Amino acid sequence: MDPAPLLLTEGGLETWLVYHEGVDLPYFAAFDLLRRPGGRELLERHYRSYADLAAREGVGVILETATWRASADWGSRLGYDARRLEALHHELVDLVTGVRAAAAAKQAPILVAGSVGPRADAYAPAVRMTIDEAAAYHGAQLATFAATPVDLVVASTLGYVEEALGVALAAGSLSVPLVLSFTVETDGRLPSGQRVGEAIEQVDAATGARVAYFMINCAHPSHVAPALEPGAGWKRRLCGLRANASTQSHAELDAATALDEGDADDLAASIVALRAAWPTLRVVGGCCGTDRRHVERIVRAWVS
Repeated sequence: MDPAPLLLTEGGLETWLVYHEGVDLPYFAAFDLLRRPGGRELLERHYRSYADLAAREGVGVILETATWRASADWGSRLGYDARRLEALHHELVDLVTGVRAAAAAKQAPILVAGSVGPRADAYAPAVRMTIDEAAAYHGAQLATFAATPVDLVVASTLGYVEEALGVALAAGSLSVPLVLSFTVETDGRLPSGQRVGEAIEQVDAATGARVAYFMINCAHPSHVAPALEPGAGWKRRLCGLRANASTQSHAELDAATALDEGDADDLAASIVALRAAWPTLRVVGGCCGTDRRHVERIVRAWVS
């Protein structure tokens, strides 16, 4: 077992907003809530719930800004130009740091992370960028985060290594602490077909292992298990999992018309069961279909 302290992540913000709060969320763009009545309060309630959970359980938590869709292409679809997107990033960082400040007396270690998402559909990108294109595209968002007090940036739901490499190189040029999180299909491979280990080794070789650590997100633990090659040295660089509640494939989730919340207790047990093959796992939480209930079950199963 990894003796490092446990860090929680949030559950799935976007699916919680859509299916539990009844929010219309085009493109899953949670950042757009800031211009809607009551939107800021919804986001604050979300973050406070995880800060409170972490404090009660005596563990740390990483809170990510609602900027997963706040890059140029997605922003333009909702009418945001570059200047408005930059201002919005600062406002969302201020929101999360405000929640942290209010929770400081509870003595829960809270890290504020800037969230970066893929340029295209994470599950099946229609067009794949080169490394240089990815660095240029994501560089603007990373430069904005570099001018804020975030503790780190988390680039998540990445489906092919060139985009991950572009993000990593851009972050390195800006001296931004970075976590890269890949998504996997039911066979444990990236949507591009590449093995997780190969992708991690490729990024580390090209960047001098400057990425703080790697994660997997937006996949059920049963989909992650095939990726955990016994005895592989790269696994020491893989430290986190934000798991889907559902065991469905990405294609099935894309076609679904209702939320599959899975079974929270089974999800928690499945994550804890991975520790035998994944001793460096210490950053855990939820992704699509999960909410505070799932993360609460996860932490209780972990420490029991």
